[in-house]
Amino acid sequence: MPDKFNNGMLTRRKVLGDKHVDKALKQKTNFDEPFQNLITESAWGTVWANEAISLRERSMITLALLAATGNFDEIPMHIRATANTGASKEDIREAFMHVAIYAGVPKANHAFKVAKEAYEDMEITE
Repeated sequence: MPDKFNNGMLTRRKVLGDKHVDKALKQKTNFDEPFQNLITESAWGTVWANEAISLRERSMITLALLAATGNFDEIPMHIRATANTGASKEDIREAFMHVAIYAGVPKANHAFKVAKEAYEDMEITE
């Protein structure tokens, strides 16, 4: 059985970058350590580490799901991660277009707003 925690940490660093992960680890406390371990093993060590689909595709799916479920606070982090996953602005635009049709225009509209701000922070323009 693979070591899901260590594999998850490698995948988390590959997708989010060392700076982001190091900051998260420095902020970890005894209170949230079990949660951090859970997401490292399950999200990063199981789902994101699975090679059935590419990291680019996972970025698109993740951003669409975040928008569709109204979890807008997570969108900037995953927009920044596209620099590592290979998902382009066009890919994300298409994912949000799907959100508009299948989950609602207001959610897609807000996701576009949040993503544009994140891209501006990253100095990625048209």
